Amino acid sequence: MNVFVTGGAGYIGSICAEELLNAGHQVTVYDDLSEGHRSAVDPRARFILAKPEEPGDLLRAIQSVRPDAIMHFAANALVGESMTNPRKYFHNNVVNGLKLLDAAVDCGVRKFVFSSTCATYGPPDRVPMTEDLPQRPINPYGESKLMFEKILLWYQQVYGLEFIAFRYFNAAGASERFGEHHRIETHLIPNVLKVPLGQATECQIFGTDYPTPDGTCIRDYIHIIDLAQAHILGLEPGKKGFYNLGNGDGYSVRQVIETCEKVTGCKIPAVEKPRRPGDPPRLVASAAKAMSELGWKPRYPKLEDIISTAWEWHRKHPNGYPD
Repeated sequence: MNVFVTGGAGYIGSICAEELLNAGHQVTVYDDLSEGHRSAVDPRARFILAKPEEPGDLLRAIQSVRPDAIMHFAANALVGESMTNPRKYFHNNVVNGLKLLDAAVDCGVRKFVFSSTCATYGPPDRVPMTEDLPQRPINPYGESKLMFEKILLWYQQVYGLEFIAFRYFNAAGASERFGEHHRIETHLIPNVLKVPLGQATECQIFGTDYPTPDGTCIRDYIHIIDLAQAHILGLEPGKKGFYNLGNGDGYSVRQVIETCEKVTGCKIPAVEKPRRPGDPPRLVASAAKAMSELGWKPRYPKLEDIISTAWEWHRKHPNGYPD
């Protein structure tokens, strides 16, 4: 298929683009490089420097490509920032997303794959979390993604745009070529790995009094390549709706640090800090729906394997991407 990938220079988008190309698809990456990196774009892909604020820019880009499908990864995704600058999140994640949808409809695109998030649920009523849980986001980031999910439902009903939306849990790990490099790094694993890389003297644990076995938050980690494979399965005609993507196993912050120590062979000191507002004690996915309906099965479910691939990439690229 001919696939148009927004945000394809970012962490998740770049590796999904790589996996699409490995599977024989044709890929065009559309990215403004505000968060992504030009050197993270697979050289086999066509690259378009995005200017979604310019009137008609998205429409012209899609007209030039005439894709069979769109994979939409481009978004602002810092929860804390969304609480202080919500206009940025609603403008980019909703308004610019709407421009993309309109261009897709105007150009006759039939398939839309959306990068959503477990943040649409808010604090869950139960874990493991299934797709039928109430969605009560507690920050503008989650709210913006939920708004776009609702828009997709109407565009499917009225315009016939078939969509599939994946609600991610914690994407982690790397491929051999591409990995995780955010200009502002908030994710646990790359921040912990800064210690053995010599870029930090300690890592931080936010909250040690949660109702969990060791008192720290529990999260579900999914290998980035497993996540990418789910997106490729979602391109199949007739596959539509909402799917959680996670391993179904949760690991505490302390377990992540201990596993990073095991993988790197380095002692990693940790400093205990107060809880961060809005951090639920436990977020673990049920991905049973994706497994049964899409035939998806994680190839790298073990935390040690996930962290090992991240460590290998960071060792080879200690300063991340050059641009």
